[in-house]
Amino acid sequence: DVRVYTRRDAVDLPVTVRSPDGYDVVHVPAGPAEPLAKDALLPHMKEFSRWLVERWRGGDWVPEVIHAHFWMSGLAALAAGRQTGVPVVQTYHALGVVKRRYQGVQDTSPARRVAYERELGRSVDRVIAQCQDEVGELVRMGVPRSRMTVIPSGVNLSTFAPLGPAAERQAGRSRILTVGRLVERKGFQTVVRAMALAPDA
Repeated sequence: DVRVYTRRDAVDLPVTVRSPDGYDVVHVPAGPAEPLAKDALLPHMKEFSRWLVERWRGGDWVPEVIHAHFWMSGLAALAAGRQTGVPVVQTYHALGVVKRRYQGVQDTSPARRVAYERELGRSVDRVIAQCQDEVGELVRMGVPRSRMTVIPSGVNLSTFAPLGPAAERQAGRSRILTVGRLVERKGFQTVVRAMALAPDA
């Protein structure tokens, strides 16, 4: 029995929508009912958390575990979990220290992001790290390794399968595939430069 809580970003959204797969998506009234940039969401996390607590204390459904995705959701989840006695699992998906290292002044994250991420890792019941590199980053931030479990990101193999039209494979010829959003920090420029080293790919 799964419920996904997300911030309401339009005035005409119902509070709860049942998905065809049988889980509920709940639109939480936290902040203005309009789309906001990711880095503008932090001020609304207390309101998000308060709404969760009211809902779980006064309703007929309380989760057995809260799984927070991204650090801001973790702040709301941790506050709600502490007030309701529900354990919290955190998946970061990205870390502020890494973003700052590679983006420098182009990083638009809130100033206290790294401090919040550190506190989350020390406070939640479990951290899901997606790879060993993330474990290393978190340990350097002061998050105990004993709180972490590594679960790599997955791929939906029924959606992403080797079916349909494809170029014929040629013996001895490599293929290069890269997937991601076309933003500088994803490194597509590195792939383009590397193509010179693999002219037959």
